Amino acid sequence: MKISIGNDHAGTEYKFAIVKFLKSKGIEVINYGTNSNDSVDYPDFVHPVAKDVETKVADLGIIICGSGNGANMTANKHQGVRSALCWTKEIAALARQHNNANVLSIPARFTALQQALQIVETFLNTEFEGGRHQNRINKIPTTSC
Repeated sequence: MKISIGNDHAGTEYKFAIVKFLKSKGIEVINYGTNSNDSVDYPDFVHPVAKDVETKVADLGIIICGSGNGANMTANKHQGVRSALCWTKEIAALARQHNNANVLSIPARFTALQQALQIVETFLNTEFEGGRHQNRINKIPTTSC
């Protein structure tokens, strides 16, 4: 499995911990940074992650910013990306089971680090259920409405 990851300054600490966790599981990681706490613009680090998922360079993406919202909105501009803002492992499970989410957006300022790691683990280990959920995903437009 290959995961693409990106973050802004609010998510640097979380990103380092998530990368360490992923590598301990034998997962290949593409890190787009930032690796600093200096203020940056999240789209600069989220677009490359979304592009990796969109073009199938990566199997899944993880993006991290303060609220998770800006990163999530940015990622969802890409065709075929279904980014889900998750602040509990239960929401992460449903995002995978029902929405076949392929990018996980984590709100670093609203989750504890250990909780964020549990969210990542749940996201990675939960399968899409298909069936009626696939019918709904098929109704998400991939081009302008």
